[in-house]
Amino acid sequence: MLDQVVIDSLFPADLPEPEHREQRYPPRQLPDGAEVTRFGPSPTGFVHIGGVYVAMIDQNLAERTGGRYLVRVEDTDQSREVEGALEQFQRAFDYFGLQPTEGDGFGDYGPYHQSARETVYLSYVRHLLRTGKAYLCFATRDELEAITKRQQAAKLPPGYYGSWAIWRDADPAKVIAELDKGTPYVVRFRAPDDAAGQRVRFVDEIRGELEHEANRNDVVILKSSDQPLRLPTYHFAHAVDDHLMRTTVVIRAEEWISSVPLHLQLFDALGFLPPRYAHIAPLMKQIPGGKRKLSKRKDPEASVDFYIAAGYPAEAVLYYLRGLANGRLAELPLPEALAEPIRLEECGVAGPLVDLVKLEDISADYIATLSGEQILDALRPWAETHDPDVLAVIDAHRDLALRALAVERVGVDNPRKDLRKWADFRPAYGFFFAELFAPVTDVADERITGLDVAPHVVHSFLADFADGYQPHAEQSEWFDQIRQLAAKHGFAPNQKEYKKTPDAYPGSIREASQLVRVTLTGSTRSPDLHAVAITLGPDEVQRRVRGLTT
Repeated sequence: MLDQVVIDSLFPADLPEPEHREQRYPPRQLPDGAEVTRFGPSPTGFVHIGGVYVAMIDQNLAERTGGRYLVRVEDTDQSREVEGALEQFQRAFDYFGLQPTEGDGFGDYGPYHQSARETVYLSYVRHLLRTGKAYLCFATRDELEAITKRQQAAKLPPGYYGSWAIWRDADPAKVIAELDKGTPYVVRFRAPDDAAGQRVRFVDEIRGELEHEANRNDVVILKSSDQPLRLPTYHFAHAVDDHLMRTTVVIRAEEWISSVPLHLQLFDALGFLPPRYAHIAPLMKQIPGGKRKLSKRKDPEASVDFYIAAGYPAEAVLYYLRGLANGRLAELPLPEALAEPIRLEECGVAGPLVDLVKLEDISADYIATLSGEQILDALRPWAETHDPDVLAVIDAHRDLALRALAVERVGVDNPRKDLRKWADFRPAYGFFFAELFAPVTDVADERITGLDVAPHVVHSFLADFADGYQPHAEQSEWFDQIRQLAAKHGFAPNQKEYKKTPDAYPGSIREASQLVRVTLTGSTRSPDLHAVAITLGPDEVQRRVRGLTT
């Protein structure tokens, strides 16, 4: 083992001892049973919806037990950092209401960026070197590749362990010689001598007792000395941070289960009590013949920005995700489900399927419960970023927007559910606003030609409708003016008569009504035509109808 003087010379002279760190980050004064959870986003890519899923559980567990939920940015792999990733984290936290009780800029256990905790980690790396639980390794990339090839040829497990760990028991004089030459090195953890072939048992908060092969590898805990920042690997950083931040339960993806044996070794070597672990099953996608993990590369719905850009209400998404976490919550009304606790022991071990059709149904049901005022208040911040034209019209014509939203939604037993997300507002309600509506001005328009009514009949029928239009409040009276004009212009009184002798009529009352519908809404499908016309007002009705008669 290296002399302590040599070891200490590798670190800043004023580097505090671990005891100083323990005093700086004392045990938290929290109620009995309070949980401290953490979400650790990495700025190496966009936020996966699975991240929101885990953060939601983290937040709920901490808040309902009187604990703390913190966000710690795990940015030790700076070579892979993606520009804009941190801003996306903040968008996700803000949109889904997942703001932590501790995080960047607030909280007593920071800094909350791992890249800003360099000297904290160095205190503990030096401690492991002093106690012989870590060592310097000067192995080059070529040497490591050669080791791997020989292991593969011998059909041995790959890795840096035992006799393959060429610097594990190196002569101190040889190590000092490399240091004198300025050879770059990493610091490796010295796995326990008896680790090979051993099994480790541990309890997972979701899966119960698990058993895995003990870690045999001497993993890197501090990256190369030729780097400007001496940052640790994730494994070591997580052990130090979860101890000092007094994390009680680590909730993370199941892919980390195989790392638990190593993490337990690190906690033991450092003299720390490990947190409890809960490994969440991944969110899945249905594919022909089975299912697979929701993929960042393949599936747009894997990205949090997909939901934000489309404008799925946060409440609906959180309700849906809670139902995936605990099935009982999916059976409750949304307000109750959002207030109920998420229980780790009820999380399944099979990955739940993300079904966008189901989410849209939930979202439509939720929006249908909102008043017009609530819809506009929720729509506005979304439109400010994602559809400024919609923002402009709902601000300029708020009364019209409220009247439009009332059509077939207010005073009916089964309100319309044409809003599933805020991006649906323009296609569903945009036609109510002159600024968003493109008038139908050409009888050659496919929406008109599709009705199979002769152009001259279209012109004359709509001209008469505009000339004599009356905004009757009674629906039957309002439709009578279409019936009367349809009869005047030779339309059949119903589809049955029209089908008997189609050559005798330009169309039926249905086609006559559709001519009015298309000119008012731009579509052959719309809410109740009378309600639409009353909402638009007589001047706008006449303006739109005359657009096809001139």
